[in-house]
Amino acid sequence: MAQPPQGDGASLPSAAMPPAMADIKSQSVDDVIKEMNRMPLFMTTLDETDGEGGDNDALEALKALAYEGTKAEIAENFRQQGNDCARTKQWTDAKEFYDKAIAALKAPKKEPDPEDGPPVIDVTDVEVNEEEEAEKEKVIEEACYINRALCNLEKKNYRSCIQDCAATLRLNPSNIKAYYRSASACLSLDKIPEAVDACSLGLAIDPSNAPLKALQTKISARQAHLNSVEKARREREAKAASERATLALALKSRGIKTRSTDQAPDLEDAAVKLEAALDPSSTLSFPVMLLYPTHAQSDFIKTFAESETLSQHLEYIFPLPWDEKHEFTLNDVEAYMETIAGGLIKVGKSMTLGKVLGSGKCEVKDGLVKISVVPKTKSTEWIDEFKKRRGTN
Repeated sequence: MAQPPQGDGASLPSAAMPPAMADIKSQSVDDVIKEMNRMPLFMTTLDETDGEGGDNDALEALKALAYEGTKAEIAENFRQQGNDCARTKQWTDAKEFYDKAIAALKAPKKEPDPEDGPPVIDVTDVEVNEEEEAEKEKVIEEACYINRALCNLEKKNYRSCIQDCAATLRLNPSNIKAYYRSASACLSLDKIPEAVDACSLGLAIDPSNAPLKALQTKISARQAHLNSVEKARREREAKAASERATLALALKSRGIKTRSTDQAPDLEDAAVKLEAALDPSSTLSFPVMLLYPTHAQSDFIKTFAESETLSQHLEYIFPLPWDEKHEFTLNDVEAYMETIAGGLIKVGKSMTLGKVLGSGKCEVKDGLVKISVVPKTKSTEWIDEFKKRRGTN
């Protein structure tokens, strides 16, 4: 076999490198990546400038292509991009594309003004069959509305979903998806009558539609749950009203006066109540605040029965931890309550609370009974100070 002629070691001449490639070869890797990122095909981040603050002509040209053609062609292009995003559950991006498609369909025809720059939506004039074009636009618009309804449903924009379904049904009253998605959104908002109505209308068109039947079952279950919750609420309110009426009757029958103000203290769960909430003859109990005005101290008794006396409670409260002089003993204190007229009455320590309150001279203010306890040795001085304060008020 013939062998190729052996050279003398000298290299053969190579073809000259294209200028563009030679220019790239002379750049650093970072510069090449930066340059490629300005090209729409290779962009990894959106750079709308030429890198120096000017316009990126390549990108602007690519964006302009999205608005070339008839309204139907422009809208269809955006719709397809929206569908691609929806397939991968990119609901926000999909919704934006459907927004653009609908905007393209609704854009008015107008001649571009060169001084205004490129319009947001510029529809190129071409000769078309207007009836066919209008039908295409209607089909695309219906698809965009119902697909945008899905995006809003997935994004939990339920009211926007319902609006898009309504727009779909105005274009096509037989669109089953619109009934299904509208009913789903209404169910999520607990708008049960509207959800039932949407399901019924859809099933009237397609009685065998499985998704609508399944949704109808969910709506019925939710309705039953809400009815149960509402029934329980009404029963609670009725019971509370009966308890309030029974308590009012119990207080009135005992001659106990009450008054409420706008400055009621927070007693948490302490309250005037009957031992048997619906039996006015059962034992009444009251929250009681024991005040020690000479020492600016107090004690709170959450449940003080009407049949109990002050002595019964003072026996376990005394001695007081802060009473260093031992002034507060059962035999060395007196108790007082403020009267309705603004004076004071002495409370017998062996008198039941029910008898004290039933005298009609004092009242239960904001659901709390207040009793001042003072040492006998200081009672006269304290009463005089009380009267002086009342006199200046």
